[in-house]
Amino acid sequence: MTAPAIHLWRLFKWGRILARHGALRGIERDANTPRPIRRFVRVLRIGARLPTVPAYADAFQAIGPAAIKLGQTLATRPDLVGEEAAHDLLRLQDALPPVPFEIIRERIETSYGRPLSAFFAEIEEAPIGAASIAQVHRAVTTDGRRVAVKVLRPGIESDFARAIETYEWAAAQLEAYGGEARRLRPRLVIESFKRWTVRELDFRREAASASELAEAMTAEPDFMVPTIDWQRTTGKVLTLEWIDGIKLSDRDALVRAGHDMPGLAGKLIKAFLRQAIAEGFFHADMHQGNLFALPDGRIAAIDFGIMGRIDRRARVWLAEILYGLITGDYKRVAEIHFEAGYVPAHHNVAEFATALRAVGEPMRGLPVKEMSIGGMLDGLFSITRDFDMMTQPHLLLLQKTMVMVEGVARGLDPDINLWDVSAPFVREWIRTELGPEAKVADRLIADIRTLARLPELVRNIELRFPAPGGAPPEPPLREIQVVRVGGGWRYAVVALLAAAAGVLGTLLLA
Repeated sequence: MTAPAIHLWRLFKWGRILARHGALRGIERDANTPRPIRRFVRVLRIGARLPTVPAYADAFQAIGPAAIKLGQTLATRPDLVGEEAAHDLLRLQDALPPVPFEIIRERIETSYGRPLSAFFAEIEEAPIGAASIAQVHRAVTTDGRRVAVKVLRPGIESDFARAIETYEWAAAQLEAYGGEARRLRPRLVIESFKRWTVRELDFRREAASASELAEAMTAEPDFMVPTIDWQRTTGKVLTLEWIDGIKLSDRDALVRAGHDMPGLAGKLIKAFLRQAIAEGFFHADMHQGNLFALPDGRIAAIDFGIMGRIDRRARVWLAEILYGLITGDYKRVAEIHFEAGYVPAHHNVAEFATALRAVGEPMRGLPVKEMSIGGMLDGLFSITRDFDMMTQPHLLLLQKTMVMVEGVARGLDPDINLWDVSAPFVREWIRTELGPEAKVADRLIADIRTLARLPELVRNIELRFPAPGGAPPEPPLREIQVVRVGGGWRYAVVALLAAAAGVLGTLLLA
């Protein structure tokens, strides 16, 4: 187990980088920040030349790959980092200089246990993309198929493991202060980030996710998932069908190619709704660089390292919440929040419905191009504190993806209204899933299963079957020692070290 001093040193190094970019200003000024944390932040900026405008994305980029991924996650949490920081973090580019091909060749051959020539007739040495976790090369297999070969960067697993361990430790220290810090549940946020990252670092998991998504999307023919080459895929190398299309980020090229821009935007939104609401399994990294328009008008997706999953009960609640916001039925939306356990029972349903109306109604009178689900989510975040709503880590990916998909769709068609496109799909799904026939079928199945379990239910009903809430059971969190560094002699020592480091840095730069 890493000593607290090591965690403090890592946080100090990262904090100095954040301070030099002005990225700690919001934490220092926030009245909800625990006093010892504000003191530590003041120590970190000793001797630093602060910019006029904070550069949050640049700071995370400078820290390294794990911080880039963490920053992309925090971009979905304006309630945690503030709206200014969340907006700036959206411009984080997950790109790094490529690893030399000789190292990549050795990585592939070590993973396969055979020479490269046994699998590929040719492979381009220059990568077509280099990100924080992996880089991708174009290749032709020995049987003549064009493929993309994604290779994990050497040493990335240990780098992420060290960083995540410190993130966990820091989150535990923060949550121990209680109050607002505890309500935001930073430990569960980092635990979710850790699970997403572990999945991203194992390419067999990514391949399985792509395969599962392809099966789930058979009902959506306008959305294509490339075929996995399982014989050329390992934990560190992923080989999949080559996608010959135009990135949705290249709007001019799409227009020149004659693509129907509003049509592409509509297909993208429907594909997301199919994944998130109907299937409960969705691509959670649907930014413009991961989406392509094919010559036949279909949309293809790549990069399946981050996937989201929602159980049926939560999907029903989410569909009703979405439809209620679309139609202005704020009372029903408020009731669902209480039924799901998102809002504690000691609050008033009618008061919460009024707060929701304050978020939703201003958007209903706006021109179509100015309506925004991202804006709606920001508004919802603003009322969570007033109603003691705990962070729901299982919904973070969905919130992130909703904002991302809306942004891509607006890039294709600035006049698109996500509400109007979503309403028919959500309405039909609710009718199918919650209509009379569905309720009767669900009741029959549930009753038969209950009868079969009746003896066990009678013995264990209190112990094993508590009333379900809106969130899944929390994962076990390992014990982490809480260390106070905000005051007394520790604060003095850290302050002196920071001041010395700041002065030395200034002299070296002079």
